[in-house]
Amino acid sequence: MDTNGKARHSSYELPACPVEATLELIGGKWKGIVLYYLMVDGRLRFSALKRKVGCVTQRMLTKQLRELEDSGLVNRIVYAEVPPRVEYELTEEGESLTPVLLTLKKWGEAHALQLLQERENRKAVEAS
Repeated sequence: MDTNGKARHSSYELPACPVEATLELIGGKWKGIVLYYLMVDGRLRFSALKRKVGCVTQRMLTKQLRELEDSGLVNRIVYAEVPPRVEYELTEEGESLTPVLLTLKKWGEAHALQLLQERENRKAVEAS
């Protein structure tokens, strides 16, 4: 989605880019991390997911989870208990992202940390 909350295209039929359509569904700072933890750990309560993700605000995590739910990638399960309990899990469509997430993890282990360090080094040189 664009920053104004609207989809970039009204249709993703060819020749629109399937990569762009996919990134519209799973892109964003926190969605990939949320999907990864739900893939690895299975069903998680909101508080457990927030702890795993780390420095995300409650508001932002809620927003990202709602978007993933609206996209059909995550199920939200509400239990009629006091206090209320909410859990999240991947849908079948969400689980179909497993090879993609594992490939991203593998690429990150091989390349991302080094590239991020090189970027920081360039910034430090430019600042001095």
